[in-house]
Amino acid sequence: MEARQLYAAVVQNVEQIIRGKRDAVEAIFLGLLCGGHVLLEDVPGVGKTRLAMALARSIQADFGRIQFTPDVLPSDVTGYSIFNVKTQEFVFRQGVIHNDFLLADEINRTSPKTQSCLLEAMEEGQVTIDGVSRRLSPLFTVLATQNPIEHTSTYPLPEAQLDRFLLKTTIGYPDRIDELGILLTQLSYDPLDLLVAVASKEDVLAARLEMRDVQLDRRLAAYIVSIVSETREHPGVAVGASVRGTLALGQIAKAAAYCAGRDYVIPDDIHLWMSAVLEHRLLLKRSAVQQKVTPKSVLSDIRKSLVVPK
Repeated sequence: MEARQLYAAVVQNVEQIIRGKRDAVEAIFLGLLCGGHVLLEDVPGVGKTRLAMALARSIQADFGRIQFTPDVLPSDVTGYSIFNVKTQEFVFRQGVIHNDFLLADEINRTSPKTQSCLLEAMEEGQVTIDGVSRRLSPLFTVLATQNPIEHTSTYPLPEAQLDRFLLKTTIGYPDRIDELGILLTQLSYDPLDLLVAVASKEDVLAARLEMRDVQLDRRLAAYIVSIVSETREHPGVAVGASVRGTLALGQIAKAAAYCAGRDYVIPDDIHLWMSAVLEHRLLLKRSAVQQKVTPKSVLSDIRKSLVVPK
């Protein structure tokens, strides 16, 4: 399946479930295409779980979901070994992480110890249990959700864990026309029950390989480095984006170009996704926060200060 066909087929299929939110659907699909992980921060009831399920069904991916609470243990996520009395051997029981697509619902409601069990999996595609490393699916992707309006009994993700997410996005409320369509449709039936696959896991894995051939001109690569470097030197930023952020912005730009049917990156590919890739990686100074400085405004300042390569 060609790049544009794969992109259009999957995005349009998911939009049958999530109406009027193409930006969020595109963000998660690009994250999947890059082999990265996505943090979805939004209020309850806007369709975060349905979006994840629709994307998994669209590509025939194995789907796992875990609702994080303070009492969830790392073994609930990664799996554990149990002794079989009959065979006198330890048997491994897989955790929910052993799927192609993992929805980590309300990740900020579980303990830091449980949160940290995802670090190795998200970075290296494997988990180590009882000294044994177990490879995860080559398609392994985490979509983590968190509620930004509730802070009681929550554990904010540390910077090291936030940095593991390729990008961060939101869904937001639908407009009135889309919400009316949702109401009239779902009072009769659930469209998710009728959703069929339009691609396969193999299509996505093949697209990942093809995406490597997309050309990133040296001048644009230098431009990406300049953007990230400026986040470390901005007066309102205490900790700027990491080298992982530089790689993430390059990856997402190539994925955007690939889905547009181009074999080369243009500046718009960078500008369109730089906020989603970099905002959650910036730690602002307290004085800047008091002056109403935001990560978005920092990136806007940086973009205005740099000369775009021609």
